[in-house]
Order: sequence, then structure tokens, then C-alpha cells
Amino acid sequence: MLDTLDAPAVRTWYRLSLAALGEAREEIDALNVYPVPDGDTGTNLYLTVESAAANAETCFAQHPEPGLGPAMAALARGALIGARGNSGVILAQWLRGLAAALADGGAPAHLRLALAGAAEAAYQAVAEPVEGTLLTVAAAAARAAATGPDTLAAVAEAAYLAAREALARTPLQLDVLAEAGVVDAGGRGLVAVLGALLDAVSGQTPMGPVALRRESAVTAPAAQPGCDGHERPPGPGHPAFEVIYLLDAPDDALPTLRARLAGLGDSLVVGGGDGLWTVHVHVDDAGAAVEAGVEAGRPYRIRITHFAEAAARQGEITTPTPQGRAVLSVVTGSGLAELCEQAGSAVLSADPDRPPVSGELVEAVRRCAAREVVLLLNDPELRAAAGAAADQLREEGLRIAVLPTRSPVQGLAALAVHEVSRRFDEDVVAMTSAAGATRYAELAVAEGESWTMAGVCQAGDVLGLIDGDVAVIGADLADTAVTVLSRMLAAGGELVTLVLGEAASDELADLLVTHARRQRPEVDTLVYRGGQESAPLLIGVE
Repeated sequence: MLDTLDAPAVRTWYRLSLAALGEAREEIDALNVYPVPDGDTGTNLYLTVESAAANAETCFAQHPEPGLGPAMAALARGALIGARGNSGVILAQWLRGLAAALADGGAPAHLRLALAGAAEAAYQAVAEPVEGTLLTVAAAAARAAATGPDTLAAVAEAAYLAAREALARTPLQLDVLAEAGVVDAGGRGLVAVLGALLDAVSGQTPMGPVALRRESAVTAPAAQPGCDGHERPPGPGHPAFEVIYLLDAPDDALPTLRARLAGLGDSLVVGGGDGLWTVHVHVDDAGAAVEAGVEAGRPYRIRITHFAEAAARQGEITTPTPQGRAVLSVVTGSGLAELCEQAGSAVLSADPDRPPVSGELVEAVRRCAAREVVLLLNDPELRAAAGAAADQLREEGLRIAVLPTRSPVQGLAALAVHEVSRRFDEDVVAMTSAAGATRYAELAVAEGESWTMAGVCQAGDVLGLIDGDVAVIGADLADTAVTVLSRMLAAGGELVTLVLGEAASDELADLLVTHARRQRPEVDTLVYRGGQESAPLLIGVE
């Protein structure tokens, strides 16, 4: 349990926030009925925090011990740059307010002041604040944190519990939520972020599921999908377009800009400061909203979405007209990349210390220039980022199938049965079946003492993971590998695939091939040099 918030705790916090929003993304999308029922609040919040996390990770890479102030400043700036949608811009401004107060320190008193400053900054960003939204949840968290908690964990817990209670009351404050029988989507996202903060400073996992619907309310659908399965057009009286852009402009230009945009539409949110702003507004005249930005300064990264036609976007997509089908594999290691390319897959080479974010997945798919794309993740940690990327690509008219392969050996099994001449759905089913029929294992070296399903491991121990769980703890790489392979073959199999990491020797491969033949003479064994740094050995059994 921490006494003072520091940069490593901030890093833990935003990573937990990203995981929590990734897990709840579709749930939050389904709650989205205000201000426009476009079913994307969860995705927007996820992408906003993803951008924040990516910018903060860059800060940590450049300065391994950046300090609390610089880490929070990097997090807030990343959120501002990558903010998506109404709730995303408000969350970015909330983080900016939080960062301003935490620049002075991370004691409990600082966190209390930071939560108050964050709520105030969020309200100031919105032209016409409405209660029953993310703003209400932020204010409730700040009030609860201000009344007496004297430890960091107590401050975080008070804020989180109050946020949950405020979220449950949002249908009583906003008629559109009461009619749909749901809580506010943006507020639900902030509860996830505050829950992650509690976990980061105390190790205390947030309590139970968050109530999403009022039992006494009319149970109308939260967000009815349109013909594209993603959005429905706004009802009568709603502006036709969402406009969002970054703006380089002096602070004194903002009052005039706000007045211009307020006269053009609604849902106006302007976040930022020190010459960099994110502007969000719903309007009927998208061109006029951009022109207002030009008069104030330099708008860029302009995104315009027609609510009735979600696929009609203005952006920077310059890839050729998509046609045909492609497979994209996410891998680490030059040998694995070459194997996938030989099997007919495009490759996104991932940094083992920084998994690709959704934007990188989107760009990699676009480079495939295919109308249909099968995405092989080969890592369970990429599911949330891939889900957000797939939603965006589907809006562009692409057919995307995300195969949640959990290991590169499952990806190789899927590639082995890929056949472009089949119908897309049939090909996806065949590849999914092949991946699912492949049990996987990997060897890793423990970095420190930890509890596992196989007992307590110490730094330097060799861990044998089978289907994602630690099953063997050993002192020797070869002995542990033999034990893991024996357990996998005990359940049967026809083909063993061994992918050697950068640190694995040819002698290890020879030992395992011999052992497999002795235990099951009918099994074929394939050995590849994967070149991955993170795992000395990957094993697949089909």
C-alpha cells in the first residue's frame, strides 16, 4: 500500500485503466444514449486512455525515473492529443486538472486537491454542463475525497465509492437515461478509471460489478444499432455531424472560438491549454466549425463523422482501394515474422516491451490494402486494442475478423489452414478451429518472487506455462522444457511445434525432439527459430 503517489504508481494506474476500459468497452458502448445515441463512448474512452498511456510510456522510455509531475503531464497531454468523442475530451481535461495539482506532490492532501481540480477542469471544458453525466460522477468523487481521508488508499477508495453511487443516480438526473433505463456511459468509464486508481495505490480490487440499469426504469434498448451494426442516427433535433480537431491557438483566441461554435451547434467541449486544444462539437455545418478553428489558429487532425452514415469520414486514409483478402499476424522476433510471411501473412512486428496500440493495428490493416482481413493477435493482451481497431475499420467498410490467438504457435496453426479461395466466413471458421485445437506452452524466466498456480517462484526460476497458467517451476531450462512437453503429450497429439527463442540452443531442440519420439513415436515434430526475446521456447501440440 502506497503512502505517496509516484511515477511508477501512475504507470500502474494507466495500465490498469486501459485494461478496465478494454474489458468494459462494449458494455459502455451499449449504454451510450447521451448526448447522441451513437454507441461509441466506450470505444472513445478506451482510445483516449490508450493515447494517454502511449505518450506516458514514451516519457518513461526517455526518462526511466521521470518523477510524478512529468509522468502525469505526459499522461494528460497524450489524452488531449488522442481524445475521441465528447466523453474522451472531458476525460482528457479531467486528467489535465489532475496533473496540475499533482505537480506539487503525491501525498494524500495533493490527491484530494487533484480530484477537486480535475472535476473543476472538466466542468470548465463543457460549454453547457449537464448533470447526470461524467461531470456529476467526477464532482461526487471530488467531494467524497475532500472530507477527511488521511491515507492515499482512503482518498482513492472514497472517490471510487462515491463515483459508483453517483453513477447509479444518473438516471434520476437525466430523462434520456431514465427512459432507456441505463446509467450514463461516460460516468461508467470514469468509475472504471477511479477503480483502477484504487487498485494501483492499495492493491485493492474494486468491488463487484457496477450497476448499469435501473430496475424501476423503462427497459428500452440503450443503443439500437443501425444497418451497419454500430450506430443509429440521432433523433430529430440533433445536429448531423460530430467535428473534432486539435488546435494550435493562443489562449486569448478561445472565447471567440467558443462563442462561434456555440452558435453553430451543441455538445461543445474545448479542452487543453498553453496553446494546444482539443475541440469537439456537434453541428449541421461541419465546414463552418472547421473555419472557426482556422480563424482562431491552426486546426489539424480533423475528424468529421456523419451520425447517420458512420462510414462517411474525413481523415487521412491514403491506402489503395481495398480488394481481396489478407491475414495480418502480430509477432515478436524476426524468425517468427519470416515464418508468417512465408505462410502468406502480412506481419506487424511488435516490440516485446510495448504491445501495439489500436492505432498501429489500424494502420497495419490499412497497409494490407484488402477488403477482408483476418487479424491474428498471438497475444491475449491485445484483445481490447484489436476490438477498438476492428470497430474503426468496419466503419471504413472493411470486413475484419479478429482471431484471439493466445500464442504464436496457435497463429501458425491457423495460417496452415488458411485458404483464400474459400468464402471469408468459412476461412475464418477453419482458422479458428485450427487455432483452438492447438494447445500451447511457453517457458519464461521469473523476474522476482511471486505466487503462481504451481507454488511460489523466485527470481531466476524457469517457469513452464501451459495454456497461459504456470504449471511447472524449475531451476534448469532443459529439464523444465522436458517436463512441460511430457505433460502436453500425455493428453495426446499428432504434431509438436517448437519455436526457439533467441536464448535457446540447438541442443535444447535436439533433446526435445528425441524426448517426443520416445514418448509418442507417432508424433511429428517441427522446429523453428523464432528469435523472440521474451520466451526462450514456445511449444504447440495439435
